Amino acid sequence: MKTDLEIQKDVMEELKFEPILNASEIGVAVKNEIVTLSGTVDTFSKKVAAERAAKKVAGVRAVALDIDVKLSSFGKKNDTEIAQTVLNAIKWHSTLKEDKIKVKVEDGWVTLEGEVEWEFQRIAARTLVEDLLGVTGITNLLKVTPKLSSKEIKQKISFAFHRSATIDSEKVSIEAIGNKVILTGKVRSWAEKKDAENAAWAAPGVSSVDNNIVIDTEIFAY
Repeated sequence: MKTDLEIQKDVMEELKFEPILNASEIGVAVKNEIVTLSGTVDTFSKKVAAERAAKKVAGVRAVALDIDVKLSSFGKKNDTEIAQTVLNAIKWHSTLKEDKIKVKVEDGWVTLEGEVEWEFQRIAARTLVEDLLGVTGITNLLKVTPKLSSKEIKQKISFAFHRSATIDSEKVSIEAIGNKVILTGKVRSWAEKKDAENAAWAAPGVSSVDNNIVIDTEIFAY
């Protein structure tokens, strides 16, 4: 089991490994295996990259973000420009339907609303926005339209778990209530917990996932 100091060191190394980040701009504090990232970056994509980097580190139970996005003069765009850029990006994306997604921008903060058929489309829409200049934050209110029965959803997720090289399917339980999925059990790391959640979201028709999986590094120690 890692100490907080060891986790802090590993997170700092992971931040250095991210090509778009300047690790010296980001502070890392760890208490009870909860990582707090602080500092200021000049694009929203850097804030997202820092969060993802921290979550990759074994032993991390949660990440708190205290990173501010302050745009440089080059990165500043007005809300109309940002909205038009987002709409164009959605229009040219092969898996997204522009007539199903509405975009609102206020002070650089983008809100996405509407419906998609798959969770990967919901993620794709957010990812498009993350990398755009002028964006200071995102609220993703896109809803996944139900397509399958609870039984079919559970079966597809179970198959996905068994195919996965990173998820111990025997340690994770799946419950489907309507189009809501509840995951319970124990895993070795934040990454494995997130992989299980992503596998659940990948099932068609899933509208929400409650990830109640516990990270227990001690029980899996060897």
